[in-house]
Amino acid sequence: YRLQATGKCIIFVKRIIVAKSLAYILRSLKSLKFWKCEFLVGCHGGKESMSRGKMNAIVERFSSGEVNLLVATNVAEEGLDIQTCCLVVRFDLPETIASFIQSRGRARMTISEYVFLVERGNEREEKLLNDFMAGEDIMNKEITSRTANETFDDLEEVNYKVDSTGASINTGCSVSLVHRYCDKLPRDKYFTPSPKFYYIDDLNGTICRIILPPNAPLRQVDGLPCSSKDEAKRNACLKACKELHERGALTDYLLPDIDSRRKIGSATHHSEYSSNHVEDESSREELYEMLVPAALRRSWSNDDTNINLHFYYIRFVPKPKDRQYRMFGLFIKNPLPQEAESLKVDLHLTHGRIVETTLTPQGMATFDKEKIMLAQNFQEMFLKIILDRSEFYSDLVPLGKCIASQDCSSKSYLLLPVIEKLYEGYKTIDWTTVRCCLTSPAFIDVSATCEKAPCCTSDKLQLLNGSVNEADVVNSLVFTPHNNLFFFVDGILYETNANSCYKRSESYAEYYRDREHLNNLCGHIDMMFHIKFSYPEQPFLKAKRLFECRNLLHNRVQANTEAREQVEHFVELPPELCSLKIVGFSKDIGSTLSLLPSLMHRMENLLVAIELKEVLSSSFPEASEIRADHILEALTTEKCLERLSLERFEVLGDSFLKYAVSRHSFLTYEAFDEGQLTRRRSSIVNNSNLYELAIAKKLQVYIRDELFDPTQFFALGRPCKMVCNIGTESVIHQRENENLNIAAEGRNFRCTKSHHWLHRKTIADVVEALVGAFLVENGFKAAIAFLRWIGISVDFDVSNIYRVWESSDSNLSLISSLNINELEEILGYTFRCKGLLLQAFVHASYNKHSGGCYQKLEFLGDAVLEYLITSYLYSVFPELKPGQITDLRSITVNNNSFANVAVWRSLHKYLMKDARSLDEAINKFESFILLSDLEKDLIEEPACPKVYPLH
Repeated sequence: YRLQATGKCIIFVKRIIVAKSLAYILRSLKSLKFWKCEFLVGCHGGKESMSRGKMNAIVERFSSGEVNLLVATNVAEEGLDIQTCCLVVRFDLPETIASFIQSRGRARMTISEYVFLVERGNEREEKLLNDFMAGEDIMNKEITSRTANETFDDLEEVNYKVDSTGASINTGCSVSLVHRYCDKLPRDKYFTPSPKFYYIDDLNGTICRIILPPNAPLRQVDGLPCSSKDEAKRNACLKACKELHERGALTDYLLPDIDSRRKIGSATHHSEYSSNHVEDESSREELYEMLVPAALRRSWSNDDTNINLHFYYIRFVPKPKDRQYRMFGLFIKNPLPQEAESLKVDLHLTHGRIVETTLTPQGMATFDKEKIMLAQNFQEMFLKIILDRSEFYSDLVPLGKCIASQDCSSKSYLLLPVIEKLYEGYKTIDWTTVRCCLTSPAFIDVSATCEKAPCCTSDKLQLLNGSVNEADVVNSLVFTPHNNLFFFVDGILYETNANSCYKRSESYAEYYRDREHLNNLCGHIDMMFHIKFSYPEQPFLKAKRLFECRNLLHNRVQANTEAREQVEHFVELPPELCSLKIVGFSKDIGSTLSLLPSLMHRMENLLVAIELKEVLSSSFPEASEIRADHILEALTTEKCLERLSLERFEVLGDSFLKYAVSRHSFLTYEAFDEGQLTRRRSSIVNNSNLYELAIAKKLQVYIRDELFDPTQFFALGRPCKMVCNIGTESVIHQRENENLNIAAEGRNFRCTKSHHWLHRKTIADVVEALVGAFLVENGFKAAIAFLRWIGISVDFDVSNIYRVWESSDSNLSLISSLNINELEEILGYTFRCKGLLLQAFVHASYNKHSGGCYQKLEFLGDAVLEYLITSYLYSVFPELKPGQITDLRSITVNNNSFANVAVWRSLHKYLMKDARSLDEAINKFESFILLSDLEKDLIEEPACPKVYPLH
């Protein structure tokens, strides 16, 4: 066969594990390398099965020749029409003659072979094979020896054709299509759907009446009078096929399965599936830009004579009041949206302490050229101190270079200290503090402010960089080179000097003289040489160590944790070990600066949410009524570790989406059975579809999915240095490689385009969370409007409701079989449409009426119940976590719970069914439920039949 370039082979086996193992062995044999092998199994085999999409892809690859050896279970016995298949091998013998004939029929080439592998000496297998061949010979002889040709002389084949696709069917194939359609209808262990044929003698011939199962969209079809039963049957079946297609139960390709449409175009997707691996789409990560809000991007020109900026006072209220914070202001070119002006943020400190932060508009502030340069340099200075302090190890720190290189897409705003004019009643920039800081020794020649010669006056201190006035040292920032640490000086300890007692009998002078190494607060060991003080009588400094900037949005403690005051920690520093860096840079300023990166990060995220709100509001008016902070919550994932996240909204939105799509499908697709409705709903609400819809609307740019890292905080004065363009993007943002053990945090460096990695499922979750946010804020109307915007139509015509009511009248023939009044009394509700109530109690096995069964109502009721329970738990228990909501819902909405309720309320007695095994199962379960708890412990609980009519 290796000489046949286009030849193909199929090997049939019984078990999935055999198919996988055999395919693996054949692929591994170098002597068979001309065979490109793959295995094909069904999609209903439990954990070992394969998805329908992968099945279609493998068939396409086999058809195209990319695969030429297929190891398959009986799933391939029917439907494969590969003209170049020249060899069929039965690794396991067929179990029926139908399987024997169908599997052999896969060999389509004119010259082909059908090979059996039979155990040598196994008489049973040989007899089975001989019986199959004998049976085939009998059928062939029967076909060739037919003499009743006159019966069909006048029979004209009638066709039904679908113009849109060209698909057609004739009377000869219609019977098998009706059977195939019924076989695809939903079933359970107590019911197998199949058509029933009845023949009626008429004056003009024989009429065939088809009774379809109760879960089919039409129950009865009568054909035209014909001269024979066979002809009448075919005529009725063709009519049934036509009506099923017109109602939508058959596709435009005249196939019963709604998934058949996908098979036509599956060849374009087969590359997603490899022979050994199918990637989980929901876990795939892709690189996306994050939106930088427009309100923060508008910059100004330093060449302008006067620059007017909007001024917002930032108010800090610590709880408890154990710290002092300097007043600061935010200055920005564009006015903030109203919802951003009313921003309130709780910044979380240690021990449950928080700082409540709010903004207050203060009008406009005018900057001339000098002041705008001072303001920009001040911001650059404090950003270096809190985030890049190593630059201050050197004697001089240049300022102004970062501003010139600032990217046009960077965030442009200023954060400056402000003071309140007591008598004028307004706030203004504290230019005195700004100028004082910027004329400090770190930024100018040290000789301008410090005297190198020793000075022994009482109001001066001798520091490493010279003699300095005490007033300049207090409320300033100093640097201790011996351990590379920075400290805020809060005061002078006049009663403490080098001769003072440090520990027990040891003085400070002795401590510093004898100490050889020091464990600093970062856990490293800094070597300390023997230090002898030159000015032992000089008073020490009361100092507080410069903080490490942290993420203060991080939810460190439980919401109900009581806040406790924390005493500030100070140390005693010998002045001559300190180098003065920034004059006037007090610990109160430092405390405030520790809050600003977290505050501005939340401000940026809120502005992004406001921009999305504006986009949505331009498309549907209901969006203008939702709060921006709720949109932000729906955009923020749990990975951010903040007190807000999308998870609760997502749980609610997921259940509402399922309900809305179910309701729309139930009312719109009258001819769909429960299985088709379920597949349609799944195709809409699945993560892959939600992801694609979100990408089409560019929702991914708004999503916040990273824990805030202050080291990645960039603003005017601290531009991002990770320049991202076409040439550098692939290098900067390498995918995490497990083999190379690349650290995950290394992938989260922020670039100039604000790229970040997002899971596809995360993007889908955001869609569901936004549905939940609109639902909570403005109800069904807003949530449906958002779904319509994203691309999911769940609107329906009211006339569809009346159509469902009218069609349910076919169940009224059962009204004499049930005591409706008694049933309504048990349920506590009087139904306007009695036909729907009757249908809800009809099992599919009951075929003695012209109406339907409860399967489609169960489909809708399942979605209604899930949404109602979720909505109740979400609203009544606001402290429940999403996982707890899901667990409680699962406990409430499950078959056992419903079965128990149905038995206790005697609802099972009204169930109409026609299956003895079902009767036995219900009676057995009822007997168990009515036992006492002690008796239940002594016997095994019977399986709960999933037929109780509570959905």
